[in-house]
Amino acid sequence: MRAMKNIVILISGRGSNMQSIVRAARSEQWPCRIAAVISNRADAQGLEFAAEHGIPTAVVASKAYPSREAFDAALQAEIDKFAPDLVVLAGFMRILTPPFVEHYAGRMLNIHPSLLPSFPGLATHRQALAAGVKVHGATVHFVTAELDHGPIVEQAVVPVLPDDDEHTLADRVLAQEHIIYPKAVRWFVEGRLRIDNGIVRVAADANPPV
Repeated sequence: MRAMKNIVILISGRGSNMQSIVRAARSEQWPCRIAAVISNRADAQGLEFAAEHGIPTAVVASKAYPSREAFDAALQAEIDKFAPDLVVLAGFMRILTPPFVEHYAGRMLNIHPSLLPSFPGLATHRQALAAGVKVHGATVHFVTAELDHGPIVEQAVVPVLPDDDEHTLADRVLAQEHIIYPKAVRWFVEGRLRIDNGIVRVAADANPPV
């Protein structure tokens, strides 16, 4: 029988990916506990969802700290109260410092709305449309100090349609995010992910939970 893993999810807004992970973890009975949802904004809508589902919440307000380093130190202290096996970034709109990333090396996941390594950073859908690509998508990856890089766990591809604008393309990508992020988190929880020379290998589940 697998040991239960603790997951801490970081959000900045409504946390739609957080919600999809919480729902999947409970409906599929993953061997884990959503230990906390933490936001850098007190008005993040996702905090209400978490509270309604009995998940502890916390706010570490980024505006209250004089530097990125000071904020990250306070955030790390709050996260570590919950002894996380995995930290999940779900629309967490902060660039994290290298010491923070190193502290959670190999146990922090992010989702980015593009097919990395294409279109890192912001305005990914605008970038994709401007480049004229025919497919776009989303990427779940382990977090490293380099922004929107790190070993790729899973990707989803959507077509770019002739009449797409940023909003229609974003909606199509987000629907896929809600599928692949829970899947990737479940793989981690089940101990199926291994990083081999920068490449993520997903093991077959030889010992499914009973």
